[in-house]
Amino acid sequence: MTFSEMIRSDKPVLVDFYATWCGPCRTMTPVLEELKQRIGNAARIIKIDVDQSPQAAAAYGIQGVPSFILFQHGQIKWRSSGVLPAGVLEQQIRLLL
Repeated sequence: MTFSEMIRSDKPVLVDFYATWCGPCRTMTPVLEELKQRIGNAARIIKIDVDQSPQAAAAYGIQGVPSFILFQHGQIKWRSSGVLPAGVLEQQIRLLL
């Protein structure tokens, strides 16, 4: 399944734009693992390395990492940057369920 197919699905898709050199991005790894445990298959979580996919970062105006965009039906439903607790991310996803 391609990225564009994933973000157009009925299921919410949280995209984590990150970089391997980014300390706050590494801080988010266990948070996203906790989030996955909380939401199960209700939503999909995708990580995109901005250094490996600069065109994707540019397409969505990513200025800093970590940045998060929540998609559903191909539309941006929410976006934020910086380190966030799992509860904040879960709340945004649950609003779409």
